[in-house]
Amino acid sequence: MEKTSVFILAGRVLKNLFREPATTKYPFEPVDFPERMRGHVRIQIEDCITCGLCMRSCPSDAITVDRKAGTWTIARFDCVQCGSCVNVCPKKCLYMEKGYTEPDHSKKSETFTKPKAEKAAEEK
Repeated sequence: MEKTSVFILAGRVLKNLFREPATTKYPFEPVDFPERMRGHVRIQIEDCITCGLCMRSCPSDAITVDRKAGTWTIARFDCVQCGSCVNVCPKKCLYMEKGYTEPDHSKKSETFTKPKAEKAAEEK
């Protein structure tokens, strides 16, 4: 039995020696995300009307909308990437961007502030 297992091992070693690697060369080649990957939620805050529908539809309570302050906050590590918020947004300012949430040491939230109407008028 020992001779057979040595031959099997030697065959596997030789086969793997001349075969392409099974993993991707990540830092050197861009990541190819699967077609049906949901990704993570992104917002175009300029188009947001801070209605709060996304916050109410979020099953994990990862989104917080403060209408008075004009802020939209998401806790990335609480989000389950279901896309429910994207589906209910009346202005379609939310979208799913392909990619993974960056790893981090602590749970952080991202806050986006809606530009004031005066600033938007000055820019035009």
